[in-house]
Amino acid sequence: MKPSLQFRLSQHLALTPQLQQSIRLLQLSTLELHQEVEQMLEMNPFLEPEEEFTPLETAATAEFERQRNDSNSSEEHGADREGGAAEAETAPIDTAEAGATERDDWENGTERDDFDGIRETPSRQNDDDDYDPMERNSVSISLQEHLRQQLLGTRLSAQDMAAVEILIESLNEDGYLADTLEDIATSLVLPTGNDEEDEEALDEILSRLRCGLSWLQHMEPVGVGASSLSECLILQLNTLPKDEVRDVAILICQHHLELLARRDTKKLMAATSADEALLKEAQSLIVSLEPKPGRAFTRAEANIIVPDVIVQKSGRNWKVVLNPDVMPKLRINDLYAQALRSTRSPRGTAATESHTALSSRLQEARWFVKNIQQRFDTILRVSQAIVDRQKNFFTHGEIAMKPLVLREIADELGLHESTISRVTTAKYMNTPFGTFELKYFFGSSLNTEAGGNASSTAVRALIKQLVAAEDPKKPLSDSQLSNMLEEQGIQVARRTVAKYREALKIAPANLRKEL
Repeated sequence: MKPSLQFRLSQHLALTPQLQQSIRLLQLSTLELHQEVEQMLEMNPFLEPEEEFTPLETAATAEFERQRNDSNSSEEHGADREGGAAEAETAPIDTAEAGATERDDWENGTERDDFDGIRETPSRQNDDDDYDPMERNSVSISLQEHLRQQLLGTRLSAQDMAAVEILIESLNEDGYLADTLEDIATSLVLPTGNDEEDEEALDEILSRLRCGLSWLQHMEPVGVGASSLSECLILQLNTLPKDEVRDVAILICQHHLELLARRDTKKLMAATSADEALLKEAQSLIVSLEPKPGRAFTRAEANIIVPDVIVQKSGRNWKVVLNPDVMPKLRINDLYAQALRSTRSPRGTAATESHTALSSRLQEARWFVKNIQQRFDTILRVSQAIVDRQKNFFTHGEIAMKPLVLREIADELGLHESTISRVTTAKYMNTPFGTFELKYFFGSSLNTEAGGNASSTAVRALIKQLVAAEDPKKPLSDSQLSNMLEEQGIQVARRTVAKYREALKIAPANLRKEL
């Protein structure tokens, strides 16, 4: 084969490092973005947080500059002091100005009283009988910490206390034992090679764990340490005064929870030998119990959603503003940047490489700050476009939501659909009706008899309203819901209604029926 040269023209998109970083930052959530910022602050010396100075710090800085200027001025004119002593006595201008400044500072409350007040605050708080230094910490106490505090008040032996400690560590966030006592005991046995000794050690540890479990299940919250929902409910029922309703409730929790979940009144009456009125009271008692004893100790901070944008009323329209609490405040360290710019390119291979690396770091910091700003600008533009399309939602609620797809916002802003998808994922908007993910405002369209379209979000809201207004003794089936929507001009199949109902976490009709 004879070798030859050929020319070929082609086009392809090359993603620069700056563009790659911009795309990656755009798809990060607020939490992930702050983690990325913290990591960049540690890695790049040219990047620093922009912290605002307090008025006290500003005043202290100005005073320091004034004193330094005064000292420099006094040093420059030190040779003329002896000759101008008489003039200084007749014209005490600086002293008067200083006295006036001190008087003004004193009258404005920026002198000694402020600092004395700051120092006295802790002592006043400690002297106050109503002050509880553990009040703030008690809000975020965990279930394990709460149980350990109760354990300290018991008179258990060291072995039993250790067994309870092990069981406390084995609890999940709902307050249930994650493993069986046998599995926990097996994990604690150190094999010696002798089967008889290992078996005796296992039995001894298992006996200690059973004793520890008994102590644990008598602690607060009631129901902690159970291995199943049935056991958890029974532990709570056992603490109530003994009566006929409680006995029926215990019997149901022991053997007939499945019948209760299915609302099978006839089989429950036959299994418990209770009449309908007594069965209804037992059901109400069971419903009042806590199926997850550890729920009250779950850290609420993990479930808090901080919105990226906030919707505000502006005349007849709605405008979107960025949430300043989620915007990282970054800036380039001017001192380092000026030092690098004023330094000429050094001679030598090692020095040149070091100078080039620092220049690259400086450029990287500038790109990062620019991409952060561009990220929030894009979020703001997309959010405003969504609000303009969904004006009725902010006035009438989700039932007035219009059909909206990513392509419409992308065409309006001149962006790609993938960009809109990244912006609307894990980004949240605060509205008069609550905080929603930006994706919430997008929904497919359903046909109506009038020839228009209805948003799937609005249809789900309508289904929620119909279910909320139904007769609890005769709940609406999916077919009935479909027919009622069709009466209002919205054509929705029964399967679609079932899908929307499941998305709303609404149980089927047979499980919504009251006894």
